Amino acid sequence: MIFCQKLAAIGLSAKRQVSVPLSFDDIRFDEGFRANLIVEHKLIIELKSLKALEPVHAKPLLTHLRLLDMRLGLLINFIEELLKNGIKRVASGMS
Repeated sequence: MIFCQKLAAIGLSAKRQVSVPLSFDDIRFDEGFRANLIVEHKLIIELKSLKALEPVHAKPLLTHLRLLDMRLGLLINFIEELLKNGIKRVASGMS
Protein backbone atom coordinates (compact mmCIF):
# COMPACT_ATOMS: atom_id res chain seq x y z
CA MET A 1 0.00 0.00 0.00
CA ILE A 2 1.40 3.36 -1.06
CA PHE A 3 0.14 5.04 2.12
CA CYS A 4 2.27 2.68 4.27
CA GLN A 5 5.28 3.24 2.02
CA LYS A 6 4.93 7.01 2.39
CA LEU A 7 4.74 6.67 6.18
CA ALA A 8 7.83 4.43 6.17
CA ALA A 9 9.67 6.99 4.03
CA ILE A 10 9.27 9.57 6.79
CA GLY A 11 10.34 7.10 9.49
CA LEU A 12 6.97 5.89 10.83
CA SER A 13 6.06 2.23 11.26
CA ALA A 14 2.63 1.21 10.04
CA LYS A 15 0.85 -2.13 9.98
CA ARG A 16 -2.07 -2.91 7.67
CA GLN A 17 -5.15 -5.04 8.40
CA VAL A 18 -4.16 -5.74 12.00
CA SER A 19 -6.25 -8.51 13.54
CA VAL A 20 -7.32 -7.58 17.06
CA PRO A 21 -8.53 -10.33 19.43
CA LEU A 22 -11.41 -9.73 21.82
CA SER A 23 -12.49 -11.42 25.02
CA PHE A 24 -15.97 -11.33 26.50
CA ASP A 25 -16.65 -13.18 29.74
CA ASP A 26 -14.69 -16.39 29.15
CA ILE A 27 -15.13 -16.36 25.38
CA ARG A 28 -12.17 -15.36 23.22
CA PHE A 29 -12.48 -14.21 19.63
CA ASP A 30 -9.13 -14.45 17.85
CA GLU A 31 -10.25 -11.85 15.34
CA GLY A 32 -12.70 -9.48 16.97
CA PHE A 33 -12.06 -6.86 14.30
CA ARG A 34 -9.42 -5.73 11.84
CA ALA A 35 -7.90 -2.29 12.08
CA ASN A 36 -7.21 -0.85 8.61
CA LEU A 37 -3.97 0.75 9.69
CA ILE A 38 -2.10 1.22 12.97
CA VAL A 39 0.71 3.77 12.97
CA GLU A 40 3.48 3.64 15.59
CA HIS A 41 1.19 1.66 17.94
CA LYS A 42 -0.45 5.01 18.76
CA LEU A 43 -2.86 5.90 15.95
CA ILE A 44 -5.61 3.92 14.25
CA ILE A 45 -6.53 5.00 10.74
CA GLU A 46 -9.81 3.77 9.27
CA LEU A 47 -10.15 4.23 5.52
CA LYS A 48 -13.56 4.87 3.99
CA SER A 49 -15.07 5.53 0.57
CA LEU A 50 -18.39 7.14 1.42
CA LYS A 51 -20.48 9.93 -0.04
CA ALA A 52 -20.19 11.69 3.33
CA LEU A 53 -18.87 10.83 6.78
CA GLU A 54 -21.62 10.71 9.38
CA PRO A 55 -21.26 10.67 13.19
CA VAL A 56 -22.18 6.96 13.18
CA HIS A 57 -18.96 6.18 11.26
CA ALA A 58 -16.84 7.37 14.20
CA LYS A 59 -18.46 5.02 16.74
CA PRO A 60 -16.69 1.78 15.67
CA LEU A 61 -13.37 3.63 15.59
CA LEU A 62 -13.98 4.94 19.10
CA THR A 63 -14.70 1.39 20.27
CA HIS A 64 -11.49 0.15 18.62
CA LEU A 65 -9.50 2.87 20.36
CA ARG A 66 -10.90 1.87 23.74
CA LEU A 67 -10.27 -1.84 23.16
CA LEU A 68 -6.66 -1.19 22.17
CA ASP A 69 -6.11 1.36 24.96
CA MET A 70 -5.23 4.02 22.42
CA ARG A 71 -6.21 7.70 22.37
CA LEU A 72 -6.30 8.86 18.76
CA GLY A 73 -7.80 7.74 15.48
CA LEU A 74 -8.45 9.18 12.05
CA LEU A 75 -11.30 8.47 9.68
CA ILE A 76 -10.17 9.20 6.13
CA ASN A 77 -12.81 9.39 3.41
CA PHE A 78 -11.29 9.16 -0.07
CA ILE A 79 -14.47 10.21 -1.90
CA GLU A 80 -14.06 13.88 -0.95
CA GLU A 81 -12.84 16.18 -3.70
CA LEU A 82 -10.17 17.55 -1.35
CA LEU A 83 -8.65 14.92 0.94
CA LYS A 84 -8.31 17.42 3.81
CA ASN A 85 -12.13 17.70 3.83
CA GLY A 86 -12.44 13.93 4.30
CA ILE A 87 -10.35 13.60 7.46
CA LYS A 88 -12.05 13.37 10.85
CA ARG A 89 -10.10 13.13 14.10
CA VAL A 90 -11.55 10.80 16.77
CA ALA A 91 -10.21 10.89 20.31
CA SER A 92 -10.87 8.58 23.24
CA GLY A 93 -10.64 9.64 26.87
CA MET A 94 -10.11 5.94 27.74
CA SER A 95 -12.50 6.11 30.68
